[in-house]
Amino acid sequence: MKNETQLFSFCAALALACSSVVAHAQAYPTKPVRIVNPFTPGGGVDTVARPIAQQLSEMWGQPVIIDNRPGAGTTMGTELVARATPDGYTLLLTNGSIGTVPGLYKKLSFDPLKDLAPAVLTITSPYVLSVHPSVKATSVTEFITLAKASGSKMAYSSVGQGSLAHLTMELFKSQAKFDMLHVPYKGGAPSLAALMGGEIQASFQPISSIMPHARSGKLRALAVSSLKRVELAAELPSIAESGFPGFDAVSWYPIFAPAGTPRPLIQKINADVNRILAKPDMRERFLKIGMIPFGGTPQALGDYFRTDVKRWNRIIAELGIKPE
Repeated sequence: MKNETQLFSFCAALALACSSVVAHAQAYPTKPVRIVNPFTPGGGVDTVARPIAQQLSEMWGQPVIIDNRPGAGTTMGTELVARATPDGYTLLLTNGSIGTVPGLYKKLSFDPLKDLAPAVLTITSPYVLSVHPSVKATSVTEFITLAKASGSKMAYSSVGQGSLAHLTMELFKSQAKFDMLHVPYKGGAPSLAALMGGEIQASFQPISSIMPHARSGKLRALAVSSLKRVELAAELPSIAESGFPGFDAVSWYPIFAPAGTPRPLIQKINADVNRILAKPDMRERFLKIGMIPFGGTPQALGDYFRTDVKRWNRIIAELGIKPE
């Protein structure tokens, strides 16, 4: 009898706690929400974060503030969220570089896979394999043939050692079995300028920045790095359909909360962001600049994150890449 009473008391307490969490999620948010962006203002993450934050603010009736916290290869801002109180009021919106962090930084004081709770994948955006017009290649196959014939004399640019653009080319090189010299630059603008000036011969560049130059003839776009073609450049094949099935390396923009954030809060954030991404005006806004609204469940983001970490860990280890 005593055991039955104790069990009843435990179940009642558990039910009360669960109902309290659900009620809290229904009322959330009751104060401003901070979304940490671990990059400087004005980049791709800001392009995604600010319109979503504005929409959330209108939906929630509370300010949703973007807090730019760059530094230490995004780990400063990411750790800030990983160590924050798991109450839904501090979130992280970053890009796919988070998938490279475990491989690049071996002595972190936090573990992105364990200390962050996936909420929702907002946007994906492909890179475009692009060449200077002096490179006599009009397809992926021709490019690989030229690269192999050059005997490693061709060079490619990236926005820095260990960046997604760098690793995407290294992934492509490993699958296509050719070699090129990597020339890292301090940011997207100088990397693109080097390609346009002919200092280097090729590069994986963001689709939004490359297509105006490709369509004006200043550069030549060969293929997108996503698994399938994209609306902004439907004329371009994917690398996957150009002889490398399964090739898929894109910039992606996830929202995470601190680990331990109550599940109902995660579900509310997920559902509300999904609603925003499904709005026709928001979809059009993003698609026009080569960003593809994604959405999906927290579980799907978690699976995507783990797969990405595993892939980049392998490439980083094989090449011995160290962060700058």
